[in-house]
Amino acid sequence: MQEELGIPLGTGRWLLVLLGLVALLMQSQLWLSDEGFAKTRKLRTAVTEQRTQNDLLERRNQALDAEVVNLKQSSEAVEERARTDLGMIGSKETFYQVVPASDSAN
Repeated sequence: MQEELGIPLGTGRWLLVLLGLVALLMQSQLWLSDEGFAKTRKLRTAVTEQRTQNDLLERRNQALDAEVVNLKQSSEAVEERARTDLGMIGSKETFYQVVPASDSAN
């Protein structure tokens, strides 16, 4: 059939070898260059790390949202927060401060 088209018998084989070399060259660039597979792997790792960080921040935001709702709905929560963060004392309470003995007295 090749002879009918005017193509010598050995030409098809050389064309196949040439196409194979071109394909091999393109594959080597994909696997070995900095812009190929290595970059894709680095980007996938970065995306995974970012998703993990986003999940942590999402859980933190949910906890803060729950705290805000609790503070808005409950005066007891506001009072507890004022005691722990601001050191406030209720009107019917007495504050006692215990001071440890100093070591210089010994």
